[in-house]
Amino acid sequence: MLNLTKPPKNLSGFQYLMQGCRLITRQGIKRFVLLPLLANILLLGGSFWWLYQKLGSWGDWILSKVPDWMQWLSYILWPLAVISILLIFTYFFSTIANFIAAPFNGLLAEKLEADLTGIPAPDTGVIELVKDVPRILKRELVKLLYYIPRALLLLLLYFIPVIGQTVAPVIWFIFSAWMLSIQYCDYPFDNHKVSFPTMRHALRQNKIDNLQFGATVSMLTMIPIVNLVIMPIAVCAATAMWVDRYRDKHAIHIMQKY
Repeated sequence: MLNLTKPPKNLSGFQYLMQGCRLITRQGIKRFVLLPLLANILLLGGSFWWLYQKLGSWGDWILSKVPDWMQWLSYILWPLAVISILLIFTYFFSTIANFIAAPFNGLLAEKLEADLTGIPAPDTGVIELVKDVPRILKRELVKLLYYIPRALLLLLLYFIPVIGQTVAPVIWFIFSAWMLSIQYCDYPFDNHKVSFPTMRHALRQNKIDNLQFGATVSMLTMIPIVNLVIMPIAVCAATAMWVDRYRDKHAIHIMQKY
């Protein structure tokens, strides 16, 4: 019988991510980590190798848009320009990698949840996984449609003198943190057919912790080598958060599934 009154654990987003580092090595879970890990290594690893060849020239181009009277701040604005490029690039290619690996990330979240709760997961074979791919990819498209108009609006800020080199990077970082939290937390929610608006509303109830979680993922994604393994770690961390904080609140979906 489900315990609907169990209080949520008081862990921060950072602590959940650290928990995710341990969970990917859990017995019986490691084999479900391999495919998301491979997709991340191939796509994100290759794209970051290319980015680091271009980073310096792109940073200089952004600084060329700074008015002459602000050139004395270049030692501050150049790092901000580079960070902005990294944030935009990181989320763009992370989104592509997550889109490709979405069916495997969902399966990883499902198996880990079963392991954490002791409730057996449905016996998902290859045929069942293939049949579920269209629904999973449709959910990824829903996330993209939520992201794209907001991202385009924020990108316009970069073309405004002064604001584009100072305020815009900060706003983009916060927005990226929120989107990465949505991206990874959505896997366990979607496994239980919780709607996208309901999922967003649930995450807003713990917005600070979820922003902290997304911000940490964003920063780690910018670090070479670490960014190659961050995807399965983030999926496991988000699944642990789902089990602790959201699972009981959405018990109706669990009952329907089991």
